Amino acid sequence: MTFRFDLRRLAALVRKEAAQILRDPSTFLIAFVLPMILLFLFGYAVSLDSTRTRVGLVLQDSSAPALRLAQAYRSSRYFEVTEARTVAEVRDKLVDGELRALIVIPQDFGAGIKRGHMPPIQIVTDGSQPNTANFAAAYGEGVRASWAAAEGLERSPRASAAPVTISARYWYNPELKSRFFLVPGSIANVMTMVGTLLTALVVAREWERGTMEAMMATPISMAEFIASKVIPYFILAQASMTLCAVIGIWIFGVPFRGSIFALYAISSAFLMPALGLGLFISAATKNQFVASQVALLSAFLPTFLLSGFIFEIGSMPWPIQALTYIVPARYLIPSLETVFLAGDQWGLILPNIGIMLVFGMVFFTLSFRVTRRSLD
Repeated sequence: MTFRFDLRRLAALVRKEAAQILRDPSTFLIAFVLPMILLFLFGYAVSLDSTRTRVGLVLQDSSAPALRLAQAYRSSRYFEVTEARTVAEVRDKLVDGELRALIVIPQDFGAGIKRGHMPPIQIVTDGSQPNTANFAAAYGEGVRASWAAAEGLERSPRASAAPVTISARYWYNPELKSRFFLVPGSIANVMTMVGTLLTALVVAREWERGTMEAMMATPISMAEFIASKVIPYFILAQASMTLCAVIGIWIFGVPFRGSIFALYAISSAFLMPALGLGLFISAATKNQFVASQVALLSAFLPTFLLSGFIFEIGSMPWPIQALTYIVPARYLIPSLETVFLAGDQWGLILPNIGIMLVFGMVFFTLSFRVTRRSLD
């Protein structure tokens, strides 16, 4: 193979690859059915929202302040309250997982209020689920603090008559719906699956069937060969991304505040490393099973675990944070979330696009060198 580039020959190769895609039902399964399953799974089944956490409210005091504080917990949209008079009544439910926390208002609560100070309450959480425990503790304390501020109990004696109040506002996602960042993040997983996994499998299949040797006997150049493998799957991945974006907007109600141009610019930049990695894996392994395993370990799992999709990168240990810099999806997910929730923030998007293109150049160079050496 040489570096010659003939458009008519390239068009013929692309038509041949498209016909092969149309004849293979597994391609459509990976490109459209599995992404839909993934999208509906993250859109409906997976929720990181902390609303309606089941808690036990142990009210040991019948004074008016205690009853008002209990009413504040009942009215909170974050909690689904099960009431009791003693801890023993709800301890077993906490152990069984029916409740995620216990909020105990002690019996001397009202007496403490009369003495002019805010008595402490007790919040017991189920540590087997740390995230839920942290949410329950934080929101439980938040409800107490809001109630105390409304009652004027935590105001300093030296404070002025008009106390300072803090009103929290959450930009771009005011209701803190986890679906609004899970759906854009799942699009990154879909594009990884189509771009890397599907490309690696299809090209490795040609090596297994021996059709690659037949192509070697033709006068096609290396550039034509690489382009003929990339163009059909680039279009297929963009079609899959478009379908996921439409479903995310129309069915899951995810806001889209950016432009279509920005969305396709970001997805096109990410497909460069995704497709390049798939070609590199297929050329290096030449075996479908090995290629699928390598693609799973090198592309899908890092995208799922190390891109900030589920776990916040800032909360990871610093060696893992350093490792995330070589995961292309790390630069895709913030860009997608920005386009969906905030709009076209090019100051953030353009650097990420540049980094993804650099990754793409590296992977295409590697796949070019490995493929040429294999053919030689």
